[in-house]
Amino acid sequence: MPEMTLVAEANRVTGTRPSGRLRSENKIPAVVYGGGEAPLSVSVTRRDLRLALSGGHGSHALINLEVGGSRHLVMVKDMQRNPVRNEVIHVDFLRVSHDTRVSADVAITLVGEAHQVRLAGGKVEQQLFKLVLTGRPDDIPGEIICDISEMAPAQILRVAELDLPGGVTVTTAEDEIVAVGHINRRLEGSGSEGDEYGEGAEAGGDAGEAAAE
Repeated sequence: MPEMTLVAEANRVTGTRPSGRLRSENKIPAVVYGGGEAPLSVSVTRRDLRLALSGGHGSHALINLEVGGSRHLVMVKDMQRNPVRNEVIHVDFLRVSHDTRVSADVAITLVGEAHQVRLAGGKVEQQLFKLVLTGRPDDIPGEIICDISEMAPAQILRVAELDLPGGVTVTTAEDEIVAVGHINRRLEGSGSEGDEYGEGAEAGGDAGEAAAE
């Protein structure tokens, strides 16, 4: 995994008012901890943090955090956000090494279109949006991508069926439901046999979509 460099300002004054002044200057209060060293109160610019997390690994990127004359290899452990504006208001950086095993929340992204579910007048409902993965920082992905193109009506996709990268283990229960191919019960069995992919099926799909709206 490529490492991004992020410069932080040391000796941040803690407290509500000093933190508010930093945010008004487009800076984000942060703390660096772990690795057997004392915690550091720092601040980073909002733009530089966004750039550091803009790669394929997202918030799980390895970052070389430069603080004064020292450098710390860190990952973002937590980001607090403003509940209204959704902007980052505080960051926790965890010191790591390439051999450190860490746990991270990783988003599940569904891609593709489940044509069979659509033709049955239904839709795929995602029920689980993140996994807890444990592994070395280099092995933890930015997201887990799952192709639902082949999902069938009434099919249940569970954690155990996800394609996970090597070197990681999943803490989330393997029988937990990720997504379900729901169908419109009012349309189930309404068509004649053999028209699953014909005109009747398309009409059923449109009607199901309209009902869902």
